[in-house]
Amino acid sequence: MNCAPNASHSPIFLLLGFSRAGLPDSLLFLLFLFIYLTTILGNVTLVLLISWDSRLHSPMYYLLRGLSMIDLGLSTVTLPQLLVHLASDSPAIPAARCLTQFFFFYAFGVTDTLVIAVMALDRYVAICDPLHYALVMSRQICARLLALSWAVSIVHTMLHVGLILPLCWAGDAGGNVKLPHFFCDHRPLLRASCSDTHSNELAIFLEGGFLMLVPCSLIVLSYARIAATILQLPSAAGRRRAVSTCGSHLTMVGFLYGTIIWVYFQPPSQNSRNQDMVASVMYTAITPLANPFVYSLRNKDVKGALHRLLRKGRVES
Repeated sequence: MNCAPNASHSPIFLLLGFSRAGLPDSLLFLLFLFIYLTTILGNVTLVLLISWDSRLHSPMYYLLRGLSMIDLGLSTVTLPQLLVHLASDSPAIPAARCLTQFFFFYAFGVTDTLVIAVMALDRYVAICDPLHYALVMSRQICARLLALSWAVSIVHTMLHVGLILPLCWAGDAGGNVKLPHFFCDHRPLLRASCSDTHSNELAIFLEGGFLMLVPCSLIVLSYARIAATILQLPSAAGRRRAVSTCGSHLTMVGFLYGTIIWVYFQPPSQNSRNQDMVASVMYTAITPLANPFVYSLRNKDVKGALHRLLRKGRVES
């Protein structure tokens, strides 16, 4: 696709998402630095706990460790770049680096949603078919499901990168293209393009919609069967225990899928840009931050492992 004389396939993008926030850059820098460091601390702690404590060597925690590693990647793709822009007051990013960020953001983000669905399947087997749980959700099968999630995510991401590469962007006199966002996301890139983006929008709603529909359906069906099984349990204590094992996962499902659907699957609207950016902050920064704390604070096994590790540290010191 040939670009107009004043357009280019590889402009310099200016990420201006927080330029109209009305808050000083120093305050935003400290806020996102705190979010990023806490995200790193929480997820690394969870990964190390699950790896160290043999009592957490079960399929559920194997998947949770994988989710934490994905969350580390998801936050690292966006937040360090944002911190550099806030610290230097220079929001410029070359097209090659922008598309690289786009690729890794989508690879981690889509894998995140698929692993969340696999975790719903894990809870379904654990509650509805506990006698076959060790066989159905063995470590080998979990590893294959994680690998399949990554493979599907990378193919999906490469499709959308391939659709973006031919697009043109018309910049200002200096060749800069302004993006009202804090990272190179799909919607802002399409809105800023001077090319026909109909095929891109169609791919988002058809292929992307199908990719969201499958895990969402798996989650809904899994929890429908889980709810039916819980209602049939004879004791109230058993019902409470079963619900507690699913509560953390359901919380993050609603949070993650709700914000993604809001951003990517509503009709494009000029008036929704600020709302889109707020929702993007929620799933790129807040969700990776919240995941380790939601899963650990409501989980006796993880809290017990943390207490054992702290006791061991005090004894050795």
